[in-house]
Amino acid sequence: MTLQSIRRFALELDGPSDAVYSSGEVVSGKVVLELRGELKLSGLVVFGRGAATAHWLENRSAGVNTAYSDYTSKVIYFRKKQRLIRDNGELTTLPAGRHEYPFSFQLPEETLVTSFEGKHGSIRYWVKVKLHRPWCTVKKIKKEFTVIEPIDINTPSLLAPQAGTKEKMARAWYRNFGQVSITAKIDRKGYTPGEVIPVFAEFDNSTSRSVVPKAYITQTQTFIARGTMKQKRSVVATLTGDVVGAQRRETWHGRAIKIPPVGPSILQCRIIKVEYMLRVCVDVPGTSKLCLDLPLVMGTIPLHPFGSRTSSVSSHYSLNMEWLRMAIPEQPEPPPEYSSIVTEEEAIQNSPATRQEEDLSGVLERPFMAYVQEFRFRPPPVYSEVDPNPQPFNMRPRCMTC
Repeated sequence: MTLQSIRRFALELDGPSDAVYSSGEVVSGKVVLELRGELKLSGLVVFGRGAATAHWLENRSAGVNTAYSDYTSKVIYFRKKQRLIRDNGELTTLPAGRHEYPFSFQLPEETLVTSFEGKHGSIRYWVKVKLHRPWCTVKKIKKEFTVIEPIDINTPSLLAPQAGTKEKMARAWYRNFGQVSITAKIDRKGYTPGEVIPVFAEFDNSTSRSVVPKAYITQTQTFIARGTMKQKRSVVATLTGDVVGAQRRETWHGRAIKIPPVGPSILQCRIIKVEYMLRVCVDVPGTSKLCLDLPLVMGTIPLHPFGSRTSSVSSHYSLNMEWLRMAIPEQPEPPPEYSSIVTEEEAIQNSPATRQEEDLSGVLERPFMAYVQEFRFRPPPVYSEVDPNPQPFNMRPRCMTC
C-alpha cells in the first residue's frame, strides 16, 4: 500500500534547467510529493554536495597472474544538509494530494572549481533527497547542477605576451641535414573560446629538406592520486602553413587559429587540472619534429576594450629587434600628411576658436566625478624610419660653423 501511495516524487531546482552557479550564490528548489493515498514518513532530508574525484586502474601481469592497482583520490568542496521532515522518533502522516517542501543553501564564499567530466575523474555538484519510510528502502533522487568559476583574462599576468625560440639539428642515421629553428609569439596568455589567436612566427630551415610548419591548440587533462599522475592529451584546433623549402625562411604575420568551444582552464584543483597550450611545430622528414610550446589560459570573462589597449602597448614594449624586423615590411611607405586623414570640416569644427567657453561657475559645488576624455581626432599615422621628404643628393650640405 505504501509503494502505491506515491504517484510522483520529484526534485525541482529554481531557475532554468541550464542554470550556472558560482561561489557564494544560493541554490534553491523544492521537493514535490504527489500521493494517491495516505503516506507515513519517518524523515525527508536534502543534501548538497560538491567534490572532485580521480580514479583509474592499472594492471601488471606476472605470468598467468594479473595484479590490479587502484588509484583513487577525492576532494570535498562543500557539504550541506537540511531536514525537511525531521525524524523525531514518531512517524509523520501525509494525506493524499500534492505536497511541496522548499529548500535552499548557499555555496561557499571561497573559490570553487568549475564542473568537469573527464576520462579518469570528474568535478561534480549535486543535490540529493532521501525519503525515509518505515519498513521500506530509502527512496532517493539526485540532480546535478553546474558551477563555473569565473576567470577574468583582463589581468596583467594573462595580458602579458608569450614568446619563445627553439632550434634543433636535424639528423638521420648519424648524418646531419642542417639546423631548423622556430621563433614564435602571441599577444597575450589569456583567451576565451571563440576568439582568434594571431600567431607571429618565423621558421628558418637551414636543412637540405623541405619542412612543414604547423600550429596546434592542445588540451592536457592531469589526474593525480596516491602520488601518481595520469594524463590525457588531445588536439582541439590545428593550423597548417605552407611548405618551407630547403635553405629557405618562412614568416607568419599573424596567422589566425580559432579557439573552438572548450571548457575553461582548471588550475586550482589539487587532483584534477585542465591546461591549454599553443604548440608551434615543424615536421622534418626522416627525424622527430621540433616543437615550441606557449602556455594558454582559457577564461570565462572576455577581453575588455581597455584591456586590449593595455595588451597592445605591453606587447609593443616587449618587442626585441628580431620581432621588429619581422613586423616592419622591407619597404615601408612614408606616413601620410595629417591633413589627408582629418577633413577640413572636422578640423574647423574641433578648432579651439569655434568651441564655446565652458561655464565653470558652480563647479566646486558639484560632486567630483571620474571623466574619460573622448577622442574626437583620429590617431596620428604609424611611425616610420623612412623620411617622406628626403633631402636631394645634389644639394650642397650646409656648413654648421657658418
